[in-house]
Amino acid sequence: MISTAIRLARVGSGSELAAALLLGLSFPCVMLAAIIPDVWFFAAAAAVSYLADTYLHQRGSYLVNRLAKVRAGLSIRFLIRQMLLVLLVARSGLGEDRIFYVTVVAVLMFYGLQAPHGAIVTLLRLRRRLPVVTRNIDLGAIRIPNAPPRWLLSRSAEKMLHLDIFAMVGVIITLQTRDNLYGFAGLGLSVLLAVGYIVALLPYLRPSRLVPNAEKVLKAVDGWLADYRPTVMLYFSGSKESAYQVNMWLETMGQLDGRPLIVLRERAIAQQLGPTAVPVLCVPGGVHLMNLDLSMVRVALYAANVGKNIHMLRVPTMKHVFIGHGDSDKLASVNPFSKAYDEVWTAGRAGRDRYALADVGVRDEDIVEVGRPQLAPIEPASGSTKNPIPTVLYAPTWEGWDDSPGNTSLLLAGENIVKRLLKAERPVRVLYKPHPFTGTRSAKAKAVHERIIALVEKAAAERATDARWAQDAAGLREEQSAARTELARIGARLTELSGGADASRDEAEESRDSKADPARQAELTRLRREWNGAYWRSFGWWEHRVISGSEPALYDCFNESDAMVSDISSVVSDYIASGKPYAVTDSAELGAEEFKRQNTAVRAAVILSNSAKELDQLLAAVADPSADPLAEARHELKRYLLGPDEPTSIEQFDAATRALAAKSLARNVGVEQRLSEPEAAPAPDDSAPSQPRAEDSPVGG
Repeated sequence: MISTAIRLARVGSGSELAAALLLGLSFPCVMLAAIIPDVWFFAAAAAVSYLADTYLHQRGSYLVNRLAKVRAGLSIRFLIRQMLLVLLVARSGLGEDRIFYVTVVAVLMFYGLQAPHGAIVTLLRLRRRLPVVTRNIDLGAIRIPNAPPRWLLSRSAEKMLHLDIFAMVGVIITLQTRDNLYGFAGLGLSVLLAVGYIVALLPYLRPSRLVPNAEKVLKAVDGWLADYRPTVMLYFSGSKESAYQVNMWLETMGQLDGRPLIVLRERAIAQQLGPTAVPVLCVPGGVHLMNLDLSMVRVALYAANVGKNIHMLRVPTMKHVFIGHGDSDKLASVNPFSKAYDEVWTAGRAGRDRYALADVGVRDEDIVEVGRPQLAPIEPASGSTKNPIPTVLYAPTWEGWDDSPGNTSLLLAGENIVKRLLKAERPVRVLYKPHPFTGTRSAKAKAVHERIIALVEKAAAERATDARWAQDAAGLREEQSAARTELARIGARLTELSGGADASRDEAEESRDSKADPARQAELTRLRREWNGAYWRSFGWWEHRVISGSEPALYDCFNESDAMVSDISSVVSDYIASGKPYAVTDSAELGAEEFKRQNTAVRAAVILSNSAKELDQLLAAVADPSADPLAEARHELKRYLLGPDEPTSIEQFDAATRALAAKSLARNVGVEQRLSEPEAAPAPDDSAPSQPRAEDSPVGG
């Protein structure tokens, strides 16, 4: 019942729900206490309202955000509390006393000060915001001063409004003691501190403390572009949840010859971007992007088909390539929009064949097979399980934008899969790593996802007390403790290197101070590898685990697993690179043969029905690799889907980039030559009259 209430209220936890209920009840209680009047009841109810309000704001609760939509926002709630304080004074028999009039005037003054305070804070934030966000780009051509202290701008409205606590306390003490001095002192202190807050902000409005205007910033960026002269660009636009789609290409971009550049369109993506030494330029404004000089870029790479791609596709001086963010049999892999690009790069022959079968207008000669450079970290199968018991990864994709049963196994088969794995005759360890979008559209998918988490966590708790693992647990206790210590150490260093430890810098300072540092990038790469190793050592090889968030990464889970269960998505194609057994769920119940006919990546998979009863075939292949009937099929499918092992994917990808850059250069040179040639004079017409006709004369009548 509580979980249902939490879901309906759209809050994140039971504590949020309790705080929301207390907030809703406290205001009627404050009003009732003011009418009665009862000073202590008023004080207690007001305190509850303050505490509940503060807690919900700190948690960023959805309910607090919605209150503003129904005209019960933060300022209104504080004003209501202050007006009820005035009512309490009047109802306490002091309506003709000086304290009543001073309270009214002070409350009005305090509330009136909210407007200039809000205006100054808004202006500072606007004037501190650059038209672009950069990383690893030198903006030394413009002066970007330090931001105001974080305590001045962070949650500024709450801080300003909470200054009324002094007035509230002072007046309540006056009502209890009948000594006006306490009330005057509290009211005066609230007004004085509010004025002081505004005065403290004023120096930062000086032109010398603000960032340059958009024109100067964009001119500086153009100057940097002219010096750097990028040759290949990764262009990306999307929601913050889709940041993984660009993050998967960061390492590849860093390995390319030439001068790479990453162009983003949303500030939220810039905040979610992983570490990289490649220059990053985030340009939210379409007009600003169109006015930047990117004429030196030869190749533009697109990781997603989104509307804002048109802002770059309009540039004729560069060649445009769709590289996508995964290789799968989903319809997204043969989107008709792909024909808008000069070339489409696929991992292997399978991608080329998909476009031929789909017949969406992409010509075969415009398709280039380049492998999947991101798959380099995936370790091949060793021929035996990594630990004494097999590890099976369940990595379902999300529910998609519609309710098609073939989108994800989660809805119809997810719980069956997990239950069968947890109750397998031969013990296995289960790793559950859902897609980042899981439950974002479908409440039903979110509910199933939560039930699966509960199943895995319950099984993990039971296994922790199982006598079968007691001896192993005792033997690994010291190593696990050391691993957790190492995780904390590495995590602190990663935070320090990533800049997350200094929360005082704003976006403009981050852009100013972010410089490319290959040594730092190398250390980050090493530390992430060490963190991953420590993570898996921090718990037993028999312990079930729910893995959410970006770390450990999906490929790290691949390497830790001995088999995988998933859906039609790029996850399956990527896992095939390992050569390990895998299963895919036919959620739409097409039947095994038809399912294989429609989906190339499942041709070497164990096909599961929604009951997941076929999982025994997968577990048998893991238990005895020599008796695995699909091993050879997986080897052949790997080459078909992902291309040959030699040359390496990054070599293929880089060669394709250089070849297309050469075509782009040749095209631009040809256009310049044609434009520079004078137009040939038309051949004389023998039949034309030798003398001008009267009607041809500008003065002819």
